[in-house]
Amino acid sequence: MAEEKAGITRRGMLGAVGAAGMAGLLGTGTGTASAGHRDALIGRAGGDTLHVVSFNIRYDAGAAPGTPDSWTDRRPVLARFLEIEQPTALGVQEALYHQVKEVAADLPRYYDWIGLGREGGGRGEFMAVYYDTRRLEPRDFDHFWLSDTPALIGSTSWGNTVVRMVTWVRFRDRRTSREFVHLNTHFDHRSENSRQRSAELVLDRVRGVEEGLSVLVTGDFNTPAGDSESYRVLVTDGGLVDTWTAAARRLTPAWGTFPNYRDPVLDGPRIDWVLGDDRVEVLRAAINPFRVDGRYPSDHVPVQALVRLH
Repeated sequence: MAEEKAGITRRGMLGAVGAAGMAGLLGTGTGTASAGHRDALIGRAGGDTLHVVSFNIRYDAGAAPGTPDSWTDRRPVLARFLEIEQPTALGVQEALYHQVKEVAADLPRYYDWIGLGREGGGRGEFMAVYYDTRRLEPRDFDHFWLSDTPALIGSTSWGNTVVRMVTWVRFRDRRTSREFVHLNTHFDHRSENSRQRSAELVLDRVRGVEEGLSVLVTGDFNTPAGDSESYRVLVTDGGLVDTWTAAARRLTPAWGTFPNYRDPVLDGPRIDWVLGDDRVEVLRAAINPFRVDGRYPSDHVPVQALVRLH
């Protein structure tokens, strides 16, 4: 992971709806999460634990206000989720540049982010990584593309027509001084060959991480956990740990992670994962169909894990 840097890191500018405006938009009524409450499932990590979240926040397609897909309506619900759950590290998928900045504006000012548009600069979707600067200090970062030419910005191979990429960050935990590498990705939604080759490349990069460092991988893998080839490459044969199956305690039912603004489906396809290597102890896991007054923040639901690194 020593390729030439091609990325940016900065606090986003205040968007049209800042964190201070969230309460007014959401109101103070009894809007509920589908888990039956609005309390945190995991919340701010204490001690030497880390709260890691993977969340495809759905790109802003310009849907009209009042519709399920409207970013204008979804944004305050996402802000409320983040306010409640307070992840230590958050890997998002599908975020356009203005969404990346708006999410940053809605987070407390002690969060920062690292990312790059998949077509380069601010163009295309970001695999941005947000982090709590009180806990985590980035020591290095970069990006690579899921193709035969991973250092080439915007490159595609393997049958995918959509550009796919990985953002990775090497962090130091200020509390424990442990370092780890967080990779965040989004595999192709159509090409099975692309997904398998992407899994092989990600695993190769994971195996190239400096000895002694823990690894966490977040992403929308567009293929079910358990019985897909990408899962086999990364987990079954590749040795990574699926935090959902490895958790000492699961805090929610096994919801499918792509309800598409509908009620969650028990034992539905789990296509969004948080993975770790064998240095990652998984204490808690959740698939959180959070909503406020019936509105979801995305067509996907967030996947959460409370972990301890060894």
